Amino acid sequence: MLPALLIEAFAERPLAGNGAAVVRLERPASDAWLQGVATSLRQSETAFLLPAPGGGWALRWFTPSCEVPLCGHATLAALLALGAWGLLEPGASTALLSRSGPLVVQLAEDDPGRGRIELPSAPLQPAELPDPLAALLHRRLGSGVEQYWHSALGYCVALLPPAAQLGQLDGLAAELQGEARAGLVLMQQCAQTSHAEGADVASSELVGGRPADYRLRFFAPGLGIDEDPVTGSAHALVAPYWIERLNRPVVGWQCSSRPGGMLCEAASSGMIRLTGTGHLLWNGSLQAEPDGSGAERWAALWAAA
Repeated sequence: MLPALLIEAFAERPLAGNGAAVVRLERPASDAWLQGVATSLRQSETAFLLPAPGGGWALRWFTPSCEVPLCGHATLAALLALGAWGLLEPGASTALLSRSGPLVVQLAEDDPGRGRIELPSAPLQPAELPDPLAALLHRRLGSGVEQYWHSALGYCVALLPPAAQLGQLDGLAAELQGEARAGLVLMQQCAQTSHAEGADVASSELVGGRPADYRLRFFAPGLGIDEDPVTGSAHALVAPYWIERLNRPVVGWQCSSRPGGMLCEAASSGMIRLTGTGHLLWNGSLQAEPDGSGAERWAALWAAA
């Protein structure tokens, strides 16, 4: 039996945010076995942790249909899982070895359900908005797109006017075509970005009591995720834009059906530090035993550290 749990990451309350299963391995497992578990658990991502020979942990992420090179909410879930299992002390930090390089993570000293993770970002590259996507968004929102970018992460990003109704985009994934199917970030500035006392801020868009500066939704049917509830990698991608625009750390919010958010800051490493909360939903064990193959895929992670 393998320790396994499910944490709702980047959630300000239980039964919100983005659920991620975390499985703690004792020995390597093949890609086929890992994919089979992730498909059965049917979370947007399942994280697998394996002790590295020199200490620390290797981390891989699988959607129900494929492995992905980066996942923010499942990284936060993996961090909080290590704390829940007593394998990382409050206030302690470590580096999780992944396909996106070592990711520095740290548990909060005063709250076992909160942590910080550092994720890579990528420059937003201005691009021409495809006509089918422009027509689709105009039909669904009644407004145009202010800016449009590509990114090395593979996500497309569109900036919408503050008045655009992001809540009207349920079911959008089924209508996406072309490049947008691999990951589409639709974002807008919140109408109220002032942190001044007395500001009129929607109570549903607060992270640790701080009002959201921007909100987004993320669709990736090409990765087997019609809509991801709260997407750490997407916030790490767009946070530099908002940090530069507002000249300070920012709070990002994801207004999906399971909403949540995070504080985004520029880290000294050049990465983006995301601080968020998670809620443990269940804690148990996985009965399926790994096949013990695939060691070379795991070894590549700690060899690159």
